[in-house]
Amino acid sequence: MSNLLSTDPELKRMPTEQDLGRLQFTTILYYLHCTNPDNGLVRDKTQPDAPASIAAIGMALATIPVLVERGIIIRKFAAKIARRRLEFLLDLPQGPEPDASGYKGFFYHFLDIETGRRVWECELSTIDSAFLFAGALTVAAYFDGKAAEEVEIRRLANALYERADWNWARDGGLTLTHGWRPENGFIPYRWRGYDEGLLLYILGLGSPTHPLPADSYAAYTHSYEWRNIYGRELLYSGPLFTHQLSHMWIDFRGIRDAFMREHNSDYFLNSRHATFVQQEYAIRNPMNFAGYGEHCWGFTASDGPGWTKRNVDGIDREFFDYIARGAPYGPDDGTVAPWAVVASLPFAPEIVIPTISNFARMDLGMTRLYGFKPSFNRSFAMENGHTGWWVSPYHFGIDQGPVVLMIENYRSELLWNIMRHCGPLVVGLRRAGFSGGWL
Repeated sequence: MSNLLSTDPELKRMPTEQDLGRLQFTTILYYLHCTNPDNGLVRDKTQPDAPASIAAIGMALATIPVLVERGIIIRKFAAKIARRRLEFLLDLPQGPEPDASGYKGFFYHFLDIETGRRVWECELSTIDSAFLFAGALTVAAYFDGKAAEEVEIRRLANALYERADWNWARDGGLTLTHGWRPENGFIPYRWRGYDEGLLLYILGLGSPTHPLPADSYAAYTHSYEWRNIYGRELLYSGPLFTHQLSHMWIDFRGIRDAFMREHNSDYFLNSRHATFVQQEYAIRNPMNFAGYGEHCWGFTASDGPGWTKRNVDGIDREFFDYIARGAPYGPDDGTVAPWAVVASLPFAPEIVIPTISNFARMDLGMTRLYGFKPSFNRSFAMENGHTGWWVSPYHFGIDQGPVVLMIENYRSELLWNIMRHCGPLVVGLRRAGFSGGWL
C-alpha cells in the first residue's frame, strides 16, 4: 500500500488501484467489527446500542465473497460466518405477533441485536427484506462447492428467500406495498416509479414459490418519468442511491426491459447519466451551498445536521436529519455523501475518481477505520468539530455495502459475475421482460 495514503490523511494525487483497495478494506471492516459474533446480526450504525438492520445484514452477506477473494478471510471460515448468520435468521420467529422477527417470510426493518426480535414498533419492510434476500442469494451462488458447509448455505439461503409471500405483500393490488405493521396493517405507500424497488420486483418475479405476476412489473414501470435534465435524456429519480443499489447485484449493461428498449438505453447507462446530472447540479449550485462544485457532489439518502433552521451569511436555511436528498429537484440542505459518489464508480470513473481525491483532501476519514464518513455539510458551521463544519458522527451499515460492492464491481466485476449464476435473479429478469447482453 502506498506510503502516502498510509501516513497522510490528505491524498494529494489521484487514487490508484491500491488506494481503492485500501478504501474498500477499511470500509468492509464495519461488517467484521459491528457484527454480533453469537448470531451474525449487524448493527444499523456505529452509535452505541444501535439495533441490527436487516438491510445491513444482507449487505454484509453480499460482501463475504469480497472478503474471500481479497484474502481477508479464508473460504472455509467465511462459509461458517455465512451459515451461522443464515441459520439464525431462518430460526427467528415469524408470525403476526408484534414482537416476532418477521411475518410471511419478510423481516422487520430493525431487530434487537441479541434476540433478533422487532424493536421500536418498526415496519415489516419489503425493500429491506429484499436486500437481505439478495445477500442470501449471493452466498448461495458463491458457495457452490460440495463441502457440507457450502451445501448447507445453499439450503438455508434458498429456504429464507423462498419463504417470502410476495403476493401477500401486494395487499390486493398489482404493485408491492412498502410494508406492514401488526398494529395497523399495510403501509399505504407502494413501490411505483423508478427507484431501488427495481431489485425488489426482480426478486419477487423470480420466486419459485410465490412469484409476482408479470403485470406487477408493468405496474411498477407505468409511472416512470423520462426527462431531459441538463441536456441528458434519462429515467429520473433524484437520490443517487436509487440508481445504485440494484446494480450492486445485477449487471445491467446491455440488458433491457420494454421501457429501456423503447428509449434505446439501459439501466447502467441511465445510472451514468444520473451521476453526471448530480455533478452538474453541484457545479451550477442554484442554492449557493458552501463547497459544491465539480469535485464535491453526491446527494442521496443520508444523515444530516438535524431538523433545524439557521441564518447562514444572511440567508435563511432549513436543514434536515436523515432524509432522501436528491438532484436537481431536491430536497437539498447542503449535505453531501461521499459514499454515494464512490458507489457510482463503475458508471462514471472519470468524474468519481477526481471527486474521491478531493474528499480525501478534505480529511473525511478515507484512510481510517470504516472509510469515508457518510455525509458532511460545509454550510452548517460547528465550533467543536475538527473541520469547522458538520460531519456525520456515525457510520451506517447500509452505506458501507455500496462502497465495498461497487468498488469490487469496478475492479473485478465479482458480484456481477456471481449473480449471473443466480437462478432466481435470472428468472426474475426474464419475467420482467429483460433480454439481450449477457442474458
